[in-house]
Amino acid sequence: MAEPAHTTAGTEVPAEPGGFPPFKTETYPSQLFWLTITFAVLFVVMWRVALPRLHSVVNDRKGRIDGDIAAAQKSRSDAETASQAYDAALSSARKRAQALANESRQAINAEVDKARAKAEAESAALMAEAEKRIGASRDAARQHVEGAAQDAAIAIVARLTGDQVAADEAVSAVRASQV
Repeated sequence: MAEPAHTTAGTEVPAEPGGFPPFKTETYPSQLFWLTITFAVLFVVMWRVALPRLHSVVNDRKGRIDGDIAAAQKSRSDAETASQAYDAALSSARKRAQALANESRQAINAEVDKARAKAEAESAALMAEAEKRIGASRDAARQHVEGAAQDAAIAIVARLTGDQVAADEAVSAVRASQV
């Protein structure tokens, strides 16, 4: 059973053919018109407003970068100059230190040589004095030994023989036995 189509006048919306509106060929001219106007407005806005701002930002950044590079190069050259000055001062200080060390070494060696010469002279003088004292002591000891030998010879002869020997004879006998 087929139902009859009911149509009521005035309440129905006329049926439009379906499809996506931008794909409809009847609306192409108006779409192109509004696309052209929108593009032109956006182009003018970009050309007059956005691009100058971007251009100024890029130029500012480029200027800052160039300035920073120039400052870095200046700092580098200053650092190299300071390094060269430091190296020169260090080299000069080393040379002065070596010269002072050599002077000190020579002065100390001269003082040591003077002290050594003085000590050697003093020791030589002390040795000569000691040798004199030793010689005097030796001579005194010889005289005491000779005197003791003479006394002993006199006492031995007196004891063994009972005779008294003269001191001159004892002296000559002691001297004869030393040779």
